[in-house]
Amino acid sequence: MSAAIATAAALALPISFSRSSKINTKRVGGGFKVFAIIGEEGGSVERKNPWTTLFEVEDPRSKLPLYQGKFLDAYQALEVARYDIQYCDWKARQDVLAIMLLHEKVVEALNPLAREFKSIGTMKKELAELQEELAQAHNQVHISEARVSTALDKLAYMETLVNDKILQERNTTEDEVSSPSTSTGSAESVKSRQSRRGLNVSGPVQPYSPRLKNFWYPVAFSADLKDDTMVPIDCFEEPWVLFRGKDGKPGCVRNSCAHRACPLDLGSVNEGRIQCPYHGWEYSTDGKCEKMPSTKLLNVKIKALPCFEQEGMIWIWPGDDPPTANIPSLLPPSGFQIHAEIVMELPVEHGLLLDNLLDLAHAPFTHTSTFAKGWSVPSMVKFLTPSNGLQGYWDPYPIDMEFRPPCMVLSTIGISKPGKLEGQSTRECSTHLHQLHVCLPSSRQKTRLLYRMSLDFAPILKHVPFMQYLWRHFAEQVLNEDLRLVLGQQERMLNGANIWNLPVSYDKLGVRYRLWRDSIEQGSDLEPFSKS
Repeated sequence: MSAAIATAAALALPISFSRSSKINTKRVGGGFKVFAIIGEEGGSVERKNPWTTLFEVEDPRSKLPLYQGKFLDAYQALEVARYDIQYCDWKARQDVLAIMLLHEKVVEALNPLAREFKSIGTMKKELAELQEELAQAHNQVHISEARVSTALDKLAYMETLVNDKILQERNTTEDEVSSPSTSTGSAESVKSRQSRRGLNVSGPVQPYSPRLKNFWYPVAFSADLKDDTMVPIDCFEEPWVLFRGKDGKPGCVRNSCAHRACPLDLGSVNEGRIQCPYHGWEYSTDGKCEKMPSTKLLNVKIKALPCFEQEGMIWIWPGDDPPTANIPSLLPPSGFQIHAEIVMELPVEHGLLLDNLLDLAHAPFTHTSTFAKGWSVPSMVKFLTPSNGLQGYWDPYPIDMEFRPPCMVLSTIGISKPGKLEGQSTRECSTHLHQLHVCLPSSRQKTRLLYRMSLDFAPILKHVPFMQYLWRHFAEQVLNEDLRLVLGQQERMLNGANIWNLPVSYDKLGVRYRLWRDSIEQGSDLEPFSKS
């Protein structure tokens, strides 16, 4: 029953039920009252307790569009699927109310006052009948839950079809606009089409918009930043260096000495200050020069970025806007343990790498020597987004996936053992692998990749010597299978080819990432990922 209540509450639609009986005001064992006068089937229902607004929803079947006997287009089918969800919600709440009323009857039957008027045998008989009714009601709840799950999947599928149709219609319209009548008209129409098309990713990567910098970016794992070490990084084509101050907190300063522009990461950390190897100038985590050997101390400061440490990761804010107060959590779900944290520098633009990570349909063709070895090729691959445009799950693969702005991909994979799949959803699998990929834009042709792998099984693997190196070997194998393809894409993109031609249904999450990025760089308030 608790699952059904949670389902009804989460959908947050008030509901109304009609039953051919009359219920008086009673007190339920939980300490609240349910006031209900139920009329004949189809009759109105009076309510006196505000709590019962949960059930004040009319039967949606009366509003079902009349499409019987018609061939439905994608938009009409989507509308029917949405009404199907409303009906399943209405039915689920009816089931919950039935269980509540039955529990109320049980409380009434067990009332000490009733024992004075009923024999033990009569009470046993009544309780046995109520127990049977409760069993039937609970069974009906499970049926309703299954119907809700099926209806949600159907709705997500219909949304995918409609999104594909919208995208096809947009491309068709643009192609018609670009049809040339003269050579001059052809050039102008092609230029118009390129400016109008929403997914034209071609040519050299343009300088990054300042708006894309106004996010918290994870740049390193805490374990890699010791008290006496430095971690040099590039972010948006600028050099920075991480180190820990006297208080142990991390700082991020420009990796260039104010004196002669010497790279500071070639020096050392001295009492919480980074020391330039050229003339020994020392800088604190806020960028202030606190020591100048062999000369008079001048008031000198190099640029420092807001830097924060949370949940085993170092974050920086490279933008000019004031940083937001909250940093998102990237920890694996409850029950998982982190087994590996790996950092790689890759010679590809970070958007191309994100495109690849957000695409699973390529796995049985690309990863034939690693995790997808032996996978069959399904007739249809879909990415379904029942709750949010930037997250969802793959069908028929048991993988949940999310793009989290500005550059993170989180995925949970259901497995029976490494390299094999079990079931068609993560819920059907007993063991799981959780992955975090962070694609930091080092430059327009270079990405700093942070990879974290977690498991909800085999905790003993954490204590196997040199296991970190084995995980890194596996990760590099998988990545190398992708890298040769993405490098080829990048070469053609730089020469003018559009690497996002003809998006299809399984490109859904990648398309939405590109639309999100376009909206940020153009300063649009539109959230296309929630509408497309």
